Amino acid sequence: QVQLVESGGGLVQPGGSLTLSCVVSGEPISGHHMAWWRQTPTSQREWLAGIITDGTVDYAPSVKGRFTVARDNAANTMSLRMNNLRPDDTGTYYCKVTKFPIWGHGTQVAVSA
Repeated sequence: QVQLVESGGGLVQPGGSLTLSCVVSGEPISGHHMAWWRQTPTSQREWLAGIITDGTVDYAPSVKGRFTVARDNAANTMSLRMNNLRPDDTGTYYCKVTKFPIWGHGTQVAVSA
């Protein structure tokens, strides 16, 4: 069974940076598209960034130019580097293997002065 464990969240000041990690078990990620999602206190879960099997990436307009997604197939992990964080980036961040309807517990990010 696929399991996802997100980590790396925390409290950061506006303009700061964080790197989130996602460890996947139960399935090699090398053959799968992956994505990061976010749920804020006042909105539905939103797609932020995706990385397909060949490494091609795409981003939501709200994070493009600030966030960078990467994958390490050998380690079965994915990361999200977040720069220039803003208060509206506050939320719970989730990684996902696109094919499977499974979510982890997420990792919380709070951006506040």
